[in-house]
Amino acid sequence: MPKMKTKSSAKKRFKVTATGRIKAAQAGKRHGMIKRTTKFIRTARGTTVLCDADEKIVKKYMPYAR
Repeated sequence: MPKMKTKSSAKKRFKVTATGRIKAAQAGKRHGMIKRTTKFIRTARGTTVLCDADEKIVKKYMPYAR
């Protein structure tokens, strides 16, 4: 059986934490910051952990991520 391939887009966007959760950048911060509230911009700083439903999808894309 040949090796499974990792999706290149997924390995660039996501990291796996030590406990196996998926870490990703906050969404909605690329453009249009004028119309966003200051509270939104502040809380969307840094990274976040994905919810369980999204986590299952991303883990299929990265079969060898630990």
